[in-house]
Amino acid sequence: MSIMDIYNTWCQKAVDDPDLLPELLEIQKNETEIREHFYRDLEFGTGGLRGIIGAGTNRMNVYTVRRATQGLANYIKAAFETPSVAISYDSRIKSTKFAQAAASVLAANGIKVHIYTELMPTPCLSFAVRALKCSGGIMVTASHNPSKYNGYKVYGSDGCQMTLEAAEQVLHEINSLDIFNDVKYCDFEKAVADGMVSYINQDVIEAYYKNVMAQGIHTDLCASSGLKIVYTPLNGTGNKPVREVLSRIGIKDVTVVKEQEKPDGHFPTCPYPNPEIREALELGLKYCDEVKPDLLLATDPDADRVGIAVPDGEDYALFSGNEVGAMLLEYICSQRKENGTLPEHPICVKTIVTTDLVKAIAKEYGVKVIEVLTGFKFIGEQIGLLEEKGEEDRYIFGYEESYGYLAGTYVRDKDAVVASMLICEMAAYYRTKGISLLQARENMYQKYGVFRHSLQSFAFEGESGMNKMNSLMQGLRDHRPETIGGLKVVSVSDYQTSETTDITTGEKTVITLPKSNVLVFTLEQGAKVVIRPSGTEPKIKSYYTTIGDTMADAIATEDKLKADFSQIFK
Repeated sequence: MSIMDIYNTWCQKAVDDPDLLPELLEIQKNETEIREHFYRDLEFGTGGLRGIIGAGTNRMNVYTVRRATQGLANYIKAAFETPSVAISYDSRIKSTKFAQAAASVLAANGIKVHIYTELMPTPCLSFAVRALKCSGGIMVTASHNPSKYNGYKVYGSDGCQMTLEAAEQVLHEINSLDIFNDVKYCDFEKAVADGMVSYINQDVIEAYYKNVMAQGIHTDLCASSGLKIVYTPLNGTGNKPVREVLSRIGIKDVTVVKEQEKPDGHFPTCPYPNPEIREALELGLKYCDEVKPDLLLATDPDADRVGIAVPDGEDYALFSGNEVGAMLLEYICSQRKENGTLPEHPICVKTIVTTDLVKAIAKEYGVKVIEVLTGFKFIGEQIGLLEEKGEEDRYIFGYEESYGYLAGTYVRDKDAVVASMLICEMAAYYRTKGISLLQARENMYQKYGVFRHSLQSFAFEGESGMNKMNSLMQGLRDHRPETIGGLKVVSVSDYQTSETTDITTGEKTVITLPKSNVLVFTLEQGAKVVIRPSGTEPKIKSYYTTIGDTMADAIATEDKLKADFSQIFK
């Protein structure tokens, strides 16, 4: 079937969403636009779906959601005798509609559905899967993407994002389906009335809060610490749970950014709701000018990631995810060792693009570091492996540089609620010692060395962009650079071929992690560059690590690395 044939079929059959036909008619004379909407099926990867909201096979709409859910339903029915699925959703445009569409397909296929009564964070979905002993879970979210995006993350029965093998099986099921003719669905309200869809009750939410609270170390200090907070949920799901947990540990002086308090998928004051970037925090920083808090917190729309800023003279310094994670690890290790709750043979887990500062801290406290591929599901997987051996208590912390953190094993995904609590607790503890978070960071660098990390993203939109991304990655493999930023390349690790090559000796060693489209260039002076295409966006991401005697030295080296890759990816 040609692209125009598919387009014409959609014009005839896409009647369940009144927004779609006007969009289809608007592009009817624009072949380029029609191709962009229909040149491929929206890709179902290990994380599920993510794409621009709109009409077509390459867009997020009720039909692509239903088709993906039918594929998931086929997989789950084959794998479980009495299948059930938990569903949650965030504040994005059509999130409720997509969540109900997924529930309607599952119910029509005889799969019991548990759905939250209102928008809830991603970690609450992971928790519900485990608490309700479900066969899987669906979280409708596009995380930190701009408002034109939505998505759909799929979870296994362990509360962790779906494994590579399971995702491939679901994809096989999806690919066998005609989007209009092979999908079963029913009326959502009727499914509720028939008992095939049930709303998740408050007991589950309360159990989640209790598990979050259990991760505290010095929560008793918070009420009397005098800590003052400005908080923004960036119009997402964090507003209620983050404020609830902060209140429970005694932090009452919390000023919420009013313009970003209520759920709003258009993100009117923050076009790119990503707490990694300063733009997302600008409005919160204006509040800081008035309130003069000890800390600014910002959670992303599905509240699985959190960013912070702290007073720095007359300004506020934004801390990176690497820095916050390292500080939390140092805090958890030092304080649990001091109060005797650090387990024997403790473990922390980090991704391959997360700072090696973790290794220095872990060595100080006798903590084993496990490195995994990029994606928090691989951290969750390690927790599951420990649980199988009855050793889950050995896990003390896991994080990735993109502002995702988890203490505790009650969920299997990153959790901005527990991270917000621990960041505030850490700030309160240091405050009682007369130490600011800025000084605590400096103390950490003095103790372990100055590690500088940054991320550079290169966007490649559309079909031509995808082709260019593939060509650039292959070019780096075929013509490996000898130097980057004036530093000699010492070794190259290719996670696609599962091989590390020592450039000096030519010796090759096997990488034991799963295959992935990732290249790691290890350089002189402890520098490193990691290159990978994003799994959720049309981007190539470059992660830079430099080490210096001072931050200025590390930044100067970093600038040289960035300059070289800006030329390669322009």
